Amino acid sequence: MPDTRDPAAPAAVGDAAAGGRLRNYLALLRAHQWIKNVFVLAPLFFTPDALSVAMALHVLLGAACFCAVSSAVYIVNDFVDREADRRHPRKRHRPLAAGTISTVEAFLAFSVLVLIGVGGAWLLAPPFAALLVAYFALNLAYSLKLKHLSIVDLLSISAGFVLRVDGGAMLIGVPPSEWILLCTGLLALFIAIGKRRDDLVKDLGTEHRPSLEGYTTTFLDIAATMVLGALLVSYAIYTTDAAVMARLGSERLYLTVPFVLAGVLRYVQIIVVEERSGSPTTVVLTDRFMIVTVLGWMATFAVLIYG
Repeated sequence: MPDTRDPAAPAAVGDAAAGGRLRNYLALLRAHQWIKNVFVLAPLFFTPDALSVAMALHVLLGAACFCAVSSAVYIVNDFVDREADRRHPRKRHRPLAAGTISTVEAFLAFSVLVLIGVGGAWLLAPPFAALLVAYFALNLAYSLKLKHLSIVDLLSISAGFVLRVDGGAMLIGVPPSEWILLCTGLLALFIAIGKRRDDLVKDLGTEHRPSLEGYTTTFLDIAATMVLGALLVSYAIYTTDAAVMARLGSERLYLTVPFVLAGVLRYVQIIVVEERSGSPTTVVLTDRFMIVTVLGWMATFAVLIYG
């Protein structure tokens, strides 16, 4: 009897297994969260005089170093939380909780990522490497302790985004504007507050996030209102500041304010009305209104300072 088996079947099975391993590693590294490191590029975007192909590549490499280190921290976080994650309806699918990646493999990946991230940062600029180590230390502290402390957890998240912007400014050799740092910190704080509110609404439970003991939806709504007000005022002042307008070569930066206002109002709507803020990264990447708002803001700013 002739052999009717498909000779390509073993290869197909092997390819499927390899694809599954790749997906597990991408999930372990939280690759979709790398979008947060776009903040490293912000100082170059806001400094037209520094823009060049070589400088853009330099800053992109810096952002890649942040991606490597942030993924290393996510591995630590998932290792620490693996037992609690196994009891969570969604987080139980994370590779360490599900057992699809062993702790030994995770440790090796962590070591390689830290070596690549910090080593690459040192080659770019030793001061930048020092800042990246500070970011790494902050996020390790967050994963091990700070995320369990109400208010401190929110401020820690905000500080991480400020360090990203500071790192990008360091790479281009230009001191960051105090307004950019302030707006970045307030925006990150506002988004973090929205995430905590979502955790409460979805009854995440203090066994998964002990800091929720210090929050109520009323408290977080008040906090979001305060931070949102400060953010919008700060951004409005930034776009009408004489020194900023002179440096960027445009007196019409205020035209970008409506996009910021629309974006934050949409995010409030998602948090309060639709109650689906979940992962802020997912919201920004999937919500059409948010995508149009962000692209509109970027395009308007680019036309004003590069046109």
